[in-house]
Amino acid sequence: MKKIFGSKKDKGPPPSIQDATERINKRGETVDEKIRKLDEELARYKDQIRKTRPGPTQEAIKARAIRLLKHKRMYEEQRNMLYNQTYNLDQVSFAADGLKDAQQTMNAMKAANKELKGMMKTVKIEDIDNMQDEMTDLMDESNEIQETLGRSYNIPDDVDEEELMGELDALESDMEFESAAVPSYLQPEPDFDAGLNLPAAPTRPAAVPAGGQQEDELGLPAVPRASLRS
Repeated sequence: MKKIFGSKKDKGPPPSIQDATERINKRGETVDEKIRKLDEELARYKDQIRKTRPGPTQEAIKARAIRLLKHKRMYEEQRNMLYNQTYNLDQVSFAADGLKDAQQTMNAMKAANKELKGMMKTVKIEDIDNMQDEMTDLMDESNEIQETLGRSYNIPDDVDEEELMGELDALESDMEFESAAVPSYLQPEPDFDAGLNLPAAPTRPAAVPAGGQQEDELGLPAVPRASLRS
């Protein structure tokens, strides 16, 4: 039976959008090449019509040019049709790519959602709250320990500030009374030179001549002490 009617041929996979687009683009390039050749011939006929005189020869050239113009318009219509097909294929390709991206995004979000659920099982809000409460209690205990260690000894905590101010005023009054009871002639006199803050007078060392004889402050030979006693 297969020899009589033949067997069905296995159909290959349908062409993809990219294959169809490439095929249409090749057809469009072929049509563009034909239009370019027609433009060259029309330019040559136009030059011939300009150079020839009116008559049968010119009319024959015009007839050929008109025939070429009809062919050119036919090819231009085919090219426009191919451009529209390419545009439609591009739209379908963009839509397919968008769906693929959406599918990949959805798969990634599902995987992330599953991972987050697994992580949330290991983390409980109650454990976090308990940890925060323990940290707060530890910080409070640490502050109490620091305050206890920084406490001063032998100083009462219930000291009245007004009482302290009263004792300070009484102490100042006693000091003023004691200074007034001492006579002025018994009080130490202020140093006048110290108040002026004058520099000290320079002292000249006694020079010793080469012969070993000393000189006094005026530069004269010093008198020996033995001669002074005599």
